[in-house]
Amino acid sequence: MSFGIVVLSYPLTKLGDGTDFFKIVLQGLDDSCSRINSINILIYGKMAEDCAKVIRHGDTFIVAGYKVIKSPTAREDGRHGCHLEVSEEDGSAIYCLQFCNQIYTKPRTATASETAFVSIAPKYVYTPLNQLKDGTIVNLYGVVKFFKPPYVSKGTDYCSVVTLVDPSNVKLTCTLFNGNPDSLPKIYKVGDIVRFHRIKIREYNGQMQGITSGGFASLTFDGTVGAPVVPRTSSKVYTFMDEEHKTIEELRVWAASNISISGPAAKLSSVQPMLFFDLTCQLVGKAKVDGSSFLLKVWDGTKCPYPTWRVPVEAKDLEGERVLLHQLRNLMVDILVYDNHVQLAKSLKIGSFLRIYSIHAKQASADNENVSHIEFHLHGGTCYGRGIGVLPENNSDVKELKTFLESVDLADSQNMESMSSVELDGTFSDFTDLESHLQRCQQLPVTVLTDHQDLNNTELKTIMNSTAPQQYRIRAKLRTYKPQKLHQSVKLHCSKCNSLQEVPDGDVFDFILQRSAITDPNPELHNTSWYDSVMWTTQDQKQRKIAIHFVRHDEMLRQPEDTLLMIEGGTLKEVWKLTKRFKCVIPVRSTEVDLELLDLSAPFLLQGNVKYYGCKQCSAPKPIKSLSSMAAEERPSWDPTEIAQVLGIELLQYVFIMKFTLVDGTGALNAYLFDYEKFFQIPASEILTNSFLQEKMQMTMNMLCPPGRKLGLKARSNEDCLADKFPKAKCECQNPPVYLSQPTWTLTGEKEL
Repeated sequence: MSFGIVVLSYPLTKLGDGTDFFKIVLQGLDDSCSRINSINILIYGKMAEDCAKVIRHGDTFIVAGYKVIKSPTAREDGRHGCHLEVSEEDGSAIYCLQFCNQIYTKPRTATASETAFVSIAPKYVYTPLNQLKDGTIVNLYGVVKFFKPPYVSKGTDYCSVVTLVDPSNVKLTCTLFNGNPDSLPKIYKVGDIVRFHRIKIREYNGQMQGITSGGFASLTFDGTVGAPVVPRTSSKVYTFMDEEHKTIEELRVWAASNISISGPAAKLSSVQPMLFFDLTCQLVGKAKVDGSSFLLKVWDGTKCPYPTWRVPVEAKDLEGERVLLHQLRNLMVDILVYDNHVQLAKSLKIGSFLRIYSIHAKQASADNENVSHIEFHLHGGTCYGRGIGVLPENNSDVKELKTFLESVDLADSQNMESMSSVELDGTFSDFTDLESHLQRCQQLPVTVLTDHQDLNNTELKTIMNSTAPQQYRIRAKLRTYKPQKLHQSVKLHCSKCNSLQEVPDGDVFDFILQRSAITDPNPELHNTSWYDSVMWTTQDQKQRKIAIHFVRHDEMLRQPEDTLLMIEGGTLKEVWKLTKRFKCVIPVRSTEVDLELLDLSAPFLLQGNVKYYGCKQCSAPKPIKSLSSMAAEERPSWDPTEIAQVLGIELLQYVFIMKFTLVDGTGALNAYLFDYEKFFQIPASEILTNSFLQEKMQMTMNMLCPPGRKLGLKARSNEDCLADKFPKAKCECQNPPVYLSQPTWTLTGEKEL
């Protein structure tokens, strides 16, 4: 945004193509005498005609949404080296502050000063969703059918995904990025109405998609019929015409009868086990639990009818007002949030009002399996709209919740001892016992056994009653295992921060490639001292520019099977084709000074069928030119670990994560299989792309746990158990990594069939 005093204006004229043109000279408010402090403003189209009617010498002029162009007349007129171009097509907005003298015809004629504020706003054209075309930038209205709250994209930006519909019965999914989460649409629930300005439309797999473009802006409105038409936006400058009120009301009426809008968020008093629900609540306390999970203590004024799990944390780690935490101990619940939600959870302010989407009410049992309780989890990822939204004080749901919370009698809550607490506490002698019991899952393994012949078999009952850390050898049956879909057992693990995350699907990578292709390769970065470049334009309608940079060795290109290359502007299909021919492929994009890696939610390296990812928290990406040191080596190996180190990337490792329930007649033990590829004798990095290895893994699990045959919950004697003809599993057990949230042990040995 720029502003100043109008010191000169030229007559309204028409250009050769008939476009109206109006030029003014704007001078800074700090120095009205200096010509070097002035700048030319060029206004085009309908805005030029409107401005010519109202702008006068001496007016204060404010302009937003302009283009900055090098001025060809700077030497002649002595003004700024650039001029500003303003037009409706660019989404510009102009505000003019006028000071007018009015003479009052009274005795002793007096003069008063009156201020007039004139807004010259463009009249926008809004495109129905069934008329969108590939490659266009449009303005549109839509009703929210699905959305994901802003989340960290594991790159430099925040991301929000929104699916819109309108009376044309066409659906549009928009993926929006911004470095500031407050600049993304402020959507709180399905049924909200959004207005997008300057959103870019691209066709993908036969469907239109929306992505952010330069100048993108949004307004959000409550979709409830009869609610006040008040836009939500973080922008201080926006246009909203009177006629748009009618558009909002029409969409509200249409949505009320055509879209399945869920009711209000659930209350804690109505929560049922094993369901997912949204919760509107107030944050009372928060605490760090471990590297990949974070605790939120919340309440909504109602009481959960089931015993709830209390997550043990040290007092020094718990943030919140101690007195209030004590007063609300029977009404608040603990919610564990994981992985990508942790960063946002840490930033939440105590006392803020939240809407937490897709909380899992998980039913769990203590070790003796006589007492069950409810655990609340916000799992990692963004499937089904999982996320956390911060609601403003003026939100209608917040106002309703605050009124209700103020009516809650905390004295009654304290006098009435919580049944949930009583039943759950009965599982353990006191809080210290509970804490020590759960600390098992918060200790890292000390050693890993590869030779277990020196250990005797130990009954599960003995293991469950032991203290950590210990190492055991067991002989037991595999009752059940999770996940049943074995490909879901492959995760990405960071050995530095000890975090786990899902392996991104191909659609995420494809979209990031599409997004990076918007920016053309920079020819000034081609053909350097350590790589050769080729660039061409595709012959299709989009006419993409693709650049490939081949890394040289000793001033010569190597054989394809020994060559590392970098690609700009390629599609997912094109990238995969290159991986079949060349040793390593690195997707990159151009900046003004160097090539750089894409968003870290995309693989930074592809080698064969394997995609290599970096940890966003622990990585500090370096410019691509850092690879020149490897290229200068006598025999560069292009090892993924070395490449990651040179580029400042903390390499994520593919690991297996599985939960085994083991029984031996004396008890049942939940154990996690973590990382150990020798258990399956299959590389975790290849299981997702190799159907043969998937079948081999499934055969192994079918032998350990035959499908269709269930073991009884109660075993007979240990001898009978071991004499059965079911396969047995032999393994070492020790304490699991810190990110496991339940008392378990970790399998570290090999299977024995």
